[in-house]
Amino acid sequence: MITKKKLTSEQRRVLIEKGTEAPFTGKLLQNKEKGTYTCAGCGSPLFSSDVKFDSGTGWPSFYEAKNVKLVEDNSHGARIEVVCAKCGGHLGHVFDDAPQTPTGQRFCINSCSLDFKKK
Repeated sequence: MITKKKLTSEQRRVLIEKGTEAPFTGKLLQNKEKGTYTCAGCGSPLFSSDVKFDSGTGWPSFYEAKNVKLVEDNSHGARIEVVCAKCGGHLGHVFDDAPQTPTGQRFCINSCSLDFKKK
């Protein structure tokens, strides 16, 4: 369950209603600082800054995750939804289209579903 009481309307739309923020608008897209990306809904650590990369897609991209669940999503074709394992908040989707990464995966994540804790 999402535990933070003060979510913005955009965070509620994405985390709870499974929306998507507009590309190239997210506050963390260009973030280059070292630290941990956490769930904006509950604070669970999800991604290390060490696995973030620029995919050119307009959303923060990572090639490895922790504390997430992958769920089949057929709402717009066959995709794999990424949700927070602790609170169930919608984070984005994962794709197998990143051959430049060690895992070949691209976790395409809505910036507003994340908070950042600087190292």
